[in-house]
Amino acid sequence: MTMLAILVLGFLIFDVAVPAPTPGVIQYDSEAYDATLEDLDNSYNYENIPVEQAEIERVTVIPLGNKETPYPAPHPGEVQEEEEEEESTPRLIDGSSPQEPEFTGVLGPHTNEDFPTCLLCTCISSTVYCDDQELDAIPPLPRNTAYFYSRFNRIKKINRNDFESLNALKRIDLTSNIISEIDEDAFRKLPQLRELVLRDNKIRQLPELPSTLTFIDVSNNRLGRKGIKQEAFKDMYDLHHLYLTDNNLDHIPLPLPENLRALHLQNNNILEMHEDTFCNVKNLTYIRKALEDIRLDGNPINLSKTPQAYMCLPRLPVGSLV
Repeated sequence: MTMLAILVLGFLIFDVAVPAPTPGVIQYDSEAYDATLEDLDNSYNYENIPVEQAEIERVTVIPLGNKETPYPAPHPGEVQEEEEEEESTPRLIDGSSPQEPEFTGVLGPHTNEDFPTCLLCTCISSTVYCDDQELDAIPPLPRNTAYFYSRFNRIKKINRNDFESLNALKRIDLTSNIISEIDEDAFRKLPQLRELVLRDNKIRQLPELPSTLTFIDVSNNRLGRKGIKQEAFKDMYDLHHLYLTDNNLDHIPLPLPENLRALHLQNNNILEMHEDTFCNVKNLTYIRKALEDIRLDGNPINLSKTPQAYMCLPRLPVGSLV
């Protein structure tokens, strides 16, 4: 057994002692490996390259530090011209020129307390809201104002120049003030005015109104017998709604515009009505199609006494029949 073990150990030592097989020679395609050191030196020799074949690399050098880039000095004549221009146009402390036109600014004109209207009120596009601001007068309005609301204030009077030159004004709403007086020309010269709301005030006399109006609400005032001029609404061909409730009126203001759709006269003191109040007694075929909403309730008038007055209407007025 000892002999066998020695033989096996001998074979193992023999296998380890045998040299590993030599791999084949590796050949490279690059010709640089066949070059000698002299050839390599000559390949990087730039002295023998002709000038016309040499490639020169151009680089931009970044200036160092905080040195300012030099600029050509201005011509003396140019400097003199610029100084003359500055001297010819004097400037104020804020930089503006005294020759420039004066503008009202984005906040609109100033009130009597030197306060911008659009800072006191709310201005959105061409609409001005001054509701519930304890105003006692109409504030100056921007010239482009088309819709003006000043409800629930303490305005007592409307002056002739309060809406002067506001040619774009279409609606005025002064509900719930204490207005008792209106100048005769306060509204007459407004060429675009369409809607006028003066309800819940103390007005005793309506001024002359523009014929362009389509909507009038003067309810809950103190017009009485003489508060509306004769034929006050005659030429208002586009008037559609006329609200005169709670005014102690004793008559229906005539003539009424042909295109009128709604006439509210509730809670007045109207006692009688004529046959030609709404209809044309000379033309029995006449029909007044537009006037569909007549309110006479709250008046001491008996509508059943004048049945001929409603023959041309599409609907009977609302009121007492007894």
